[in-house]
Amino acid sequence: MLEDMHLKIRNIEHTDYQQVKELMDQVYNDIGGAWSEHTISKLINDFPEGQICLEDHGDIVGIALSVQVSYQRFSNPHTYEDLIGKKETILNDRNGDAMYGLDVLIHPEYRGFRLGRRLYEARKELCRQHNLRAILAGGRIPTYHEHSDEMTPAEYLEAVSDRKIYDPILSFQLSNDFQVTRLLKSYLPEDEKSEGYATLLEWKNIFYEPETTVINSRKTQVRIGAVQWQMREVANVEELLKQVEYFIDALSSYKSDFALFPEFFNAPLMGLSPDQTNQTEAVRFLASFTELFVTEMSQMAVSYNINIITGSMPVVEEDDLYNVSYLCRRDGTIEEQGKIHITPHERRDWVIQGDNELRVFETDAGRIGILICYDVEFPELGRLLAEQDMDILFVPFWTDTKNGYLRVRNCAQARAIENECYVVICGSCGNLPQVENLDVQYSQGAVFSPSDFSYPHDAVMAETTPNTEMLMFSDLDLDKLKQTRSEGSVNNLKDRRLDLYSIQWKGNKDLDLG
Repeated sequence: MLEDMHLKIRNIEHTDYQQVKELMDQVYNDIGGAWSEHTISKLINDFPEGQICLEDHGDIVGIALSVQVSYQRFSNPHTYEDLIGKKETILNDRNGDAMYGLDVLIHPEYRGFRLGRRLYEARKELCRQHNLRAILAGGRIPTYHEHSDEMTPAEYLEAVSDRKIYDPILSFQLSNDFQVTRLLKSYLPEDEKSEGYATLLEWKNIFYEPETTVINSRKTQVRIGAVQWQMREVANVEELLKQVEYFIDALSSYKSDFALFPEFFNAPLMGLSPDQTNQTEAVRFLASFTELFVTEMSQMAVSYNINIITGSMPVVEEDDLYNVSYLCRRDGTIEEQGKIHITPHERRDWVIQGDNELRVFETDAGRIGILICYDVEFPELGRLLAEQDMDILFVPFWTDTKNGYLRVRNCAQARAIENECYVVICGSCGNLPQVENLDVQYSQGAVFSPSDFSYPHDAVMAETTPNTEMLMFSDLDLDKLKQTRSEGSVNNLKDRRLDLYSIQWKGNKDLDLG
């Protein structure tokens, strides 16, 4: 079930009650189980945007319930009963200037993928959109009963804050930027594990304006992360996957929306081939690991909440070999883009075939394209993608010499200028002396922008130290692209003489443009 996830966040509807009930009964079996249908229905009627669920293929696997409240009233001591009216009706203040988080819960089988964090982020975005002062919540401390004989509630909170004790609720809330503002007594008396205590937590909306303003909810700030990968000998596939997860974890910790790996980043596994002298057999041996890497990296994308461009890997289809990059979205879906133009080396030594499809991919952080290494040296492909409103072009590459690298770099920067988009390039460094034709690498990752006043003077947003294993980050403003395309110093896309020339796709498959 979890190997084929397709996650979606949406608002809870009245027809979802049976699923909501089953999930709440399972998770809250120690404090009374689910709210009644009347209670949930009233929440949906009073504050529909605040009732959020996370579903996988139509099945609800997580929920977050919220109401609007007065900040002045609920930022001070209160109990859970203060939120409850007659017939278990949860009181919603339509004029409230804060959100109150009632419940967040995840199906037990879906824990470990950081899905609760997504519901918290959805709440924060809703708080910004509604221009509310803060999110407030009364948080249970369910492991306090294990320590109540040796410490007071205040001492317990301090121990959890110092990470000396792990509390499944409080530790999670602290990791999501909530602050404990006070200790609440007799908050939920039936909560025996917390011995009736709770924390009053607050997340402040730093964009809050006292006067109502319209806040654009569309994501415009996108953080790019890329791995300048060190080629090194490995003993087994598990060792290499562990290294992959280390970098994805690091990029996720800096809240990157994308992680980009280089072309053929898992080539060290060719050193494990039974016949290393036969290059054709070695690369097909490498292809035997591709399905495993796609599966594992897709699960990492979900778990670490980051969209991953997997560099590229060899794939065997009907006995033909292709060079393919995968987009593993953080919602669990997977797409692929094959390399279209094959270098003489790939064609001669590895017998790789060129793919016949070109795609633009819709993501939660912009429309993207992927061109693998040599493909970026053909301007027609970038232009076809730009005609479909591509925001960011990702270019995983592998080059052995500096002159080869400069071909990729200079062409990539040209694609950014002529197509008024961002371009990210990422390669590998180090050496693999035991692998034929992969003994040396040259790389310097970079992020390029259009060349205009609102971007860096050299149109380079970020770049790595050459031939050094490291991470690269860059924050991209997608709204700037729209402004550039309409009001820039020059308008490369608008000013094309389409009355004189055009580019036409003639592949044996239709151009798939997302």
